Amino acid sequence: MELSEILRRCDHTLLRQDATVQEIRQLCDEGIRYNCASVCIPPCHVAGAKRYVGGRLPICTVIGFPNGYSTTRIKAQEARDAVENGAAEIDMVINLAMVKDACWDDVLREIEAVRDATAGHILKVIIETCLLTEQEKRKLCEIVSSSGADYIKTSTGFSTGGATREDVQLLRACCGPHVKVKAAGGIKTLQDAEDMINLGADRLGTSRIVKLAIEMEKTAAAPAPAEEQKPADGGSTVY
Repeated sequence: MELSEILRRCDHTLLRQDATVQEIRQLCDEGIRYNCASVCIPPCHVAGAKRYVGGRLPICTVIGFPNGYSTTRIKAQEARDAVENGAAEIDMVINLAMVKDACWDDVLREIEAVRDATAGHILKVIIETCLLTEQEKRKLCEIVSSSGADYIKTSTGFSTGGATREDVQLLRACCGPHVKVKAAGGIKTLQDAEDMINLGADRLGTSRIVKLAIEMEKTAAAPAPAEEQKPADGGSTVY
């Protein structure tokens, strides 16, 4: 798979708590340069990043991040605020307490509330697969498929694990065909990225792939080592 194809599926991501404006601008510059799907950044940086990119790149942000235990009303308000600030894509974290208590109707209503607040924009639902049983994953695929959301997403990258090949394959198999899959967390190599795509991921949440592209460009641009000069006749040099 061509590197450019992988990059087109990447949400180039920086969600560190202490990310500075300069780091966010560098992330945006890289996202534009490598034709990424979006940059995924903290909500406080959305308005500034939107002005900075000037329409050259979609801005994605996170809601209820990373724990997901804000109330539904607060998540919906966060989402409205993000959209008003210029976010084109919203990645929300579900309420895992509701999942563990099997309050499935409440889970669905919460996603629908954020869907209503983000109408006309892409909504991705983070289910944090590393904390779920297989039965819970399958049930959430059913709920997300009926919620109106555009994507189901494996992970925040801030919990005990990230995307696995097995989880991507399961989500793709269990969600409706209208729901896309985003793999996030722990995607460190080009092989990881290609495997996730081949197993059904339409998006990748990662910063590492752009870093690899930059490293590859630097390696390609480095001057080749000079070859040792040999006498034309193949004999020994006489000093």
